[in-house]
Amino acid sequence: SSVVTRRTRSGDILGADQCIPVDAAIKSLTLWAAYQHYEEANRGSIEAGKLADFVVLDQNPHAIPIEKLADLKVLQTIK
Repeated sequence: SSVVTRRTRSGDILGADQCIPVDAAIKSLTLWAAYQHYEEANRGSIEAGKLADFVVLDQNPHAIPIEKLADLKVLQTIK
């Protein structure tokens, strides 16, 4: 949520002009993170033959107001 809203724990907004969309925030933790570690061949996206660590959330991050992203709950972690 912090990269989408740019809101700190104390409630301040830092660099409001540097907010990124939800899709980009998710990619920064999955596809792009795997690429940075030279692991895109076996992780980073859900595809046949790749390792699959992922979470099931209680709500769709694309379907809620960005102010509610920090309230998302992890229902299940699958490794």
